[in-house]
Amino acid sequence: MIKEAVATGATIEEAQQAAVLALDAPVSADVQFEVLVMPEKKVLGIFGGKQAEVRAFYEAPDEKPAKKEKPVKKNDSKKAPKSEKPAEKAEKVEEPVVEVPAEVIELSACPENVKKAYDYLQTIISGIGVEGTSVEISRCEKDYFFKIMSEEDYSILIGRRGETLDSIQYLVRLVANKSKNDSEFSKISINIGNYREKREATLKDIARRTAGKVKKYGRNIALDPMNPFERRIIHTEVAKIQDVTSYSVGSDADRKVVIALEEGAKPTNPRKSYGNNRGGGRGNRDSRESQKVEAPQRAPRSDAEGIRYGKIMPKTEQAEDAE
Repeated sequence: MIKEAVATGATIEEAQQAAVLALDAPVSADVQFEVLVMPEKKVLGIFGGKQAEVRAFYEAPDEKPAKKEKPVKKNDSKKAPKSEKPAEKAEKVEEPVVEVPAEVIELSACPENVKKAYDYLQTIISGIGVEGTSVEISRCEKDYFFKIMSEEDYSILIGRRGETLDSIQYLVRLVANKSKNDSEFSKISINIGNYREKREATLKDIARRTAGKVKKYGRNIALDPMNPFERRIIHTEVAKIQDVTSYSVGSDADRKVVIALEEGAKPTNPRKSYGNNRGGGRGNRDSRESQKVEAPQRAPRSDAEGIRYGKIMPKTEQAEDAE
């Protein structure tokens, strides 16, 4: 049985997040996406424009009607132990799911849509001008992973904070799943060297260090704008740290994560008023005023004291002197 939900957003990533929330799928579900409408920007920021529309779906097991349990007779001691079986089944369900590692495969073992995506990726790489590359393919159920390897400088394929790599991955997925049924949908992820692993480790380190500053000084800190995948890594890492929380602000490419103290938590080393220990700032305003030295009082000067620069006389007296 297929369960699905359709949602819209300013970008495809936002529409995917909204669709996942509306779908309310379990964590173990293999949620897949289908782009129904591509987003279009407004002309001059006013006219036209379309929001992205995405369909999220997953295959759920058919629900079977619960069987009615037969009443157990009080005097029948042999049938009484059967009531313990449901408890045994519940314990098995709670066991953690072990992730299956991806298996390296040849291109010939891939379905046609994945082969087309592979050829399209090679076209992009050669078009950008990166030479001496090879692409390793691995598979885990319906998920396929393309790992680009090269001895030359491939930073141009990554771009600033992985923006170019994310764009290439998005285009390759469109080629792979164009006009495909749900049963033929394939999720393709692209990595260059071990960039994804390094970036994830960097983001986790940023989340931990920033959360430490927030806990120490009690001030909210906003990180640089990130894509939905990177923001999810930050949120997940912050959730492991006590007394701090995180949320996202902004929209589209400017959406960023803010890390803050949880409600009721207190900073470990809050900063006092500015300049308390440096002899300046608001903290020492009163002390500076108390240390002011008053200027000595002087007697009023007479007109004669100004003879050095000429005596100032009214106009009538100046005219008489001129005669």
